[in-house]
Amino acid sequence: MQNGFDHMKLENQLCFLLYASSREMTKQYKPLLEKLNVTYPQYLALLLLWEHETLSVKKMGELLYLDSGTLTPMLKRMEQQDLITRKRSEEDERLVMISLTENGTLLKEKAADIPGTILALSGQSGEELKHLKSALYTLLETLHQKK
Repeated sequence: MQNGFDHMKLENQLCFLLYASSREMTKQYKPLLEKLNVTYPQYLALLLLWEHETLSVKKMGELLYLDSGTLTPMLKRMEQQDLITRKRSEEDERLVMISLTENGTLLKEKAADIPGTILALSGQSGEELKHLKSALYTLLETLHQKK
């Protein structure tokens, strides 16, 4: 291989490290989320609802960086699982509001140990993860603005 092409090696690609790390992280979540009978994207939606209680589909999509074509089918499945309700806003009929059901709210307690478990599995200190999350969030925001 020519020396002038080291930047083309897989190991030097940020995109590969992000992709592979994301896949490995999701694998770590899988057995924890199976106990709750939710998928990883559903868990992310639940995290938002546990924090905000009610969100519009539009706002949830913005916060999860998902388009409505991806989000809507997932929310329909969550509604069928009796985790959320979907209801048109009375103030603005164009908005569909998402709220937790009692079952969705009860899952929060069952999921409470997941972040600590993942932190332990990461082998990183809380401070190291704080710096990593900050850098990744900055990268995400920068790339999202470029679209």
